[in-house]
Amino acid sequence: MTRRYARLAWTAAACTYLLIILGAVVRITGSGLGCGEHWPLCNGRLLPPLDLPTWIEWSHRLVAGLVTGLVAALGGYTWWLRRQGAASREQYVPAKTGYVALVVLAIQVALGAIAVKLSLPPWTVILHLGTAMLLLATLLVAAQLTPGAPPGKLAAGILLLTLTTVLLGALTANLGAATACLGFPLCNGQLAPDGNYTQQIHWAHRLLAYTLFAVALWWAQRTRRRGPAVVFALVMLQLMVGATMVLLSLPRILQAAHVAVGAAVWSAVVLTTTGIRNTVDSQTSRRPDA
Repeated sequence: MTRRYARLAWTAAACTYLLIILGAVVRITGSGLGCGEHWPLCNGRLLPPLDLPTWIEWSHRLVAGLVTGLVAALGGYTWWLRRQGAASREQYVPAKTGYVALVVLAIQVALGAIAVKLSLPPWTVILHLGTAMLLLATLLVAAQLTPGAPPGKLAAGILLLTLTTVLLGALTANLGAATACLGFPLCNGQLAPDGNYTQQIHWAHRLLAYTLFAVALWWAQRTRRRGPAVVFALVMLQLMVGATMVLLSLPRILQAAHVAVGAAVWSAVVLTTTGIRNTVDSQTSRRPDA
């Protein structure tokens, strides 16, 4: 039963990761209103017309339905195992993470419906992505079965920095600010750009990305563990994809890759900080000068 529970949680997490990428494809291709303002049906129909924007959006909704079913099953399985475990000490008793996933999913679905009904204002899109990232994190924690203690201050700081960087990147894309800073690593050749608010948002995203790169490098060198090393490698890859994307005038395939790697960075940070809590905090506390 332990393996079944873990397998279900991993499957739900993998589908959520796919859902995030499909959501990016919807935005990149301008297919967000491919189903009109209808929800949950597509243009009022269960089987929409055969045009590309509609099918891109409908595919995103179908995967969202799959994620909903998997998370609901995980929540139900969590309840059943906890009930059985109360009567038998030998029965595996999962944490309440499956319940948390259900709550986050409900918020995610509601935000998706609101985004469609309001014709996709940027704030709804960002909140929609944010809850998707939180859902992914919750499922990854559940999949570990016996995660470590809650992250300490440094680990929590890395989690917050990563999530903020990802969401600010989404804001940059949804406000059309991706082309506000040309060139790399500076913004239009300036260290402190003096343009409009779109430049400031884009530049803030880049500064956070550079900060995350430095923190990930410090983390990997400080701990000498596999998890932080993987995080650093993914952050470095993300910077390379972002730089290439800007220099090549934002090709769609690289925009999608940027989202995919960003979600992978988030996943790696979540798995490392929740599964190996001592990776950051205890390593620091054991140093003679700590």
